[in-house]
Amino acid sequence: MPDRRAAIVIHDGVQALDVAGPGDVFAEANGVLGGRATYRTVLVARTREPVTASNGMRLLPDHSLEDAQQPFSIVLVAGGPELPAAPPDEELSAWLRKAAAQADLYGSVCTGAFALGHAGLLDGRAATTHWQIAQHLAALFPQARIDPDRIYLRDGRLITSAGVTAGIDLALALVAQDHGAVIAQAVAKRLLVIAQRQGGQSQFSPFLAAPADAGSPLARVQQHVLEHLGETLSVRQLATVAQTSERSLWRLFKDVGLTPHDFVEGARVDAARNLLEGSETPLKVIAYDCGFGNPERMRAVFCRRLGVSPAQYRDSFRMRSDTFRAAE
Repeated sequence: MPDRRAAIVIHDGVQALDVAGPGDVFAEANGVLGGRATYRTVLVARTREPVTASNGMRLLPDHSLEDAQQPFSIVLVAGGPELPAAPPDEELSAWLRKAAAQADLYGSVCTGAFALGHAGLLDGRAATTHWQIAQHLAALFPQARIDPDRIYLRDGRLITSAGVTAGIDLALALVAQDHGAVIAQAVAKRLLVIAQRQGGQSQFSPFLAAPADAGSPLARVQQHVLEHLGETLSVRQLATVAQTSERSLWRLFKDVGLTPHDFVEGARVDAARNLLEGSETPLKVIAYDCGFGNPERMRAVFCRRLGVSPAQYRDSFRMRSDTFRAAE
């Protein structure tokens, strides 16, 4: 495998972990592969002046856009909290179009996808980003196919990842592609991370969002559902709560991209997740209280919607009370 020159594009307000995550994966891969600099990572910014990250850390670019004209094997745009609302940067867009044309792979970590979108590099392609701003990305760049549930995604030479730590997942996937799963697993062990996470971003994103109008029919339905999760919730009952006809209720849900069944099931999943994260309540009790009826049904829904079982979810997300117990 030839050496890989990786350029990570940074900017004021960049998320430091979007930069350090992939950089450390590539550095550890070099160590696992015998210390040879198989991956050579450089930072590229508008100028070579220090860049201030969103956490206050200062990063020193290796190249400016002007002098980074040589081809790179991998080009990644790191994300940052301000990128979704930032106006297009024509100088950066022009550089990205040229760099992407020369690279073996190009892409982004988290909100870095917005810079790719402004450069026209998402048009007609499948991509992902952090679940909180995936809808905004899709609206801003309608010619792209945005998948809000993927940890990372490859479409041809385009590689994109979800938020922050997902840049580590993306880089591990690239190492596995270049050098095999055994090397990627060794890198993951050295970094104390999971080589391939189970499930998608749905594990992290709440299913239900509060309706904008607290007095709307949907808001009344949501409150009723959350207060009666363990009961049978038919469309007829929900229409009565919404003070509308069943047909009108279906239309209301269609407008937000759901069916009444999806809504109720999602509410039950959210409630169960909260209990799994914050309590030691037995699975059979959670299944009953949240309206699944039994653990087997709850497991089937979790696997279908989140890609993990309730037990796997609890093991991944709960905080044990004795984790940080002081030494006696």
